[in-house]
Amino acid sequence: MARRLQKDERRARILDALRYTPHLRIASLAQQFAVTTETVRRDLDALSEMGLVDRAHGGAVARPMGIQPSISEREQSTVDERRRIAVAAAGLVSPGQVLMIDAGSTTTQLAWQLGATGEGLTVITNSYPVASALAAGSLRSILCPGDFNGREGGVFGQDTSEFLSRFHGNVAFIGASGIAADGISDVNREATWVKRVMLARCERVYLLVDHTKFNVRVLEVVAPLDHLDGIVTDQAPQGPLAEQLRKAEVEVHLAPQVSSAGRAAVNL
Repeated sequence: MARRLQKDERRARILDALRYTPHLRIASLAQQFAVTTETVRRDLDALSEMGLVDRAHGGAVARPMGIQPSISEREQSTVDERRRIAVAAAGLVSPGQVLMIDAGSTTTQLAWQLGATGEGLTVITNSYPVASALAAGSLRSILCPGDFNGREGGVFGQDTSEFLSRFHGNVAFIGASGIAADGISDVNREATWVKRVMLARCERVYLLVDHTKFNVRVLEVVAPLDHLDGIVTDQAPQGPLAEQLRKAEVEVHLAPQVSSAGRAAVNL
């Protein structure tokens, strides 16, 4: 008898199937997974709330790869997960380091943590919310110039990339719209260039993503997994993603289940 899939496994398979099939029906998924239609309906509702699929009559369709909610809208979802990730990421920072932090809802949570606990840090960022959060502490913030994008709360463009190229950093913390076995990707093409420059200018790079970004591919690939030193997340990746992270020697840091200064690292 075949093993019954767990909730996260079912949902990962649904997302993978939508890469090849424009519409999935609840009845077909229930038969495939050997579960009730109510179970599949709950799976689709949960994926819809995460912004990963659109609900359709009798099933679901894939969310367009070139669209994502604004940063203010993203800040309203997976709030606890992002706070926990921020705590774990702050634990990777040492006093006196130079950091680069890009624009995003999870990186803004990290900035709030660093503003409260960081010592002697210099932070270079293209994000207004990140710079504002850091102002709560006694850290040195360097804000990039560039073309302001209100939906993302940051600046982008050639001026931003050229400015970043003038600096060296110890650690970069970046976000992304998705992470899959073939790399990390983002909806915002302007943001991908900022991320690439930060990847190139820092000694170590950590990606901050919650589990809803796993096995998600969107418009533009930022970089393959082997460009990362680690990811900080709320759940351990599974399947092909976990295997590729192992092969790329990317360390997975799991956020604590309760808000604390500690962190856990899992070598996948």
